[in-house]
Parts: sequence; C-alpha cells; structure tokens
Amino acid sequence: MAHQSIRIIHDEHNALSAMLRSLRLMVDRGPANDAKNYFDVLRAMLFYIDEFPERLHHTKESQLLFPAVARLAPETAPAIAQLERDHAQGESAVRELQHLLLAWELVGDARRCAFEEATRRYLDFYQAHMRLEETVILPAAIRVLSESDWKELDSAFATNCDPLSGKYPVDPAYARLFSLIVSRAPAPIGLGQIG
Repeated sequence: MAHQSIRIIHDEHNALSAMLRSLRLMVDRGPANDAKNYFDVLRAMLFYIDEFPERLHHTKESQLLFPAVARLAPETAPAIAQLERDHAQGESAVRELQHLLLAWELVGDARRCAFEEATRRYLDFYQAHMRLEETVILPAAIRVLSESDWKELDSAFATNCDPLSGKYPVDPAYARLFSLIVSRAPAPIGLGQIG
C-alpha cells in the first residue's frame, strides 16, 4: 500500500505537470486577440507555481524527505544534490519569469522572445526535476524508510492541500486565483480557450 505522502507528492506532481503543459500551450499559441486575458492567466499560473510548489512542496522535500532518504540510501546523494540545486534555483527562476512577463506586457513585443525562451527552459527544467524525484528518490524512499519516517512524512505532506490536485477544497484566500486559472487557462489544467 502506498504511503499518503507518496500519493500526495504524485498528486502534486500531476497537478503541476498539467499546469506546465497548459503554460507551454499558452506560450506556443501566444496572446492572439486577447492579450489582457492572456497576461492575466499567465500571471496567475506563475503565481500559483511560486506559491504552492516552490514554497510548500519543495520545502517539505528539502527539509524532510531528502535528508531521510540520504541518511539511509547514500547512493542517492548525487541526485539529492541536483534536486537541492534545482530547489535553490526554482524560486528565483519563477520570479524571473514573472518579471519577464511584466516586461513584455508593459514594454511590448521587443520583450516577448526573452519571456518565451526563458519559459520553455524553465518548463524543461521543471519536468526533468520531477522525473528525477520520481525515478530515483521516491523508489529509494519506498525501499529504505521506516514506518516512523513515513508517519512524519505523511503528517507533514497531509497539510499541503493543493487544490489543483483535485483532492482538496480551495482555501478561500486563493479562491479568485484558482477560479481564474481553471476558468480561463487551456486544458489540461483549465477550461479556457486562450489563443
């Protein structure tokens, strides 16, 4: 039987993968005739990535999951070192995307290419990051962690409650954010038809 924290990590990775696919679709399609909506939705998506995966999900991996796995499966040290570098770079990378998007929106199309190129690099980086976690760290965790390790991890990850995973209600403080993303972003994360 899978541990609750493993299910939550997979659910959060699936939600984030859907968000990243929708973000890529939006960047590939461009704003077409609805620039305001396009920029609004992209800002909301980048804010979500900064607010949930970067600050909540990654923090628990770095503080709880990675040290426990490293202690019992030292062969994972290179992968964990890479993932920690990714975590350190991820928050600043998404903030840079927010800045580049604002520059494009306010300064004009001369800034579009920089945003699009940086976004595509970020999306590739993030997909590789999740793949490394799922192919190296999670299998090692399942193999080596004790029941007390799992109890601590399950308890910590149970508080994440990312509503885009489809498992939790939306925190009222984030209701507007999630409504905007789900109603106006393209599938697979939303119902909108931007571009």
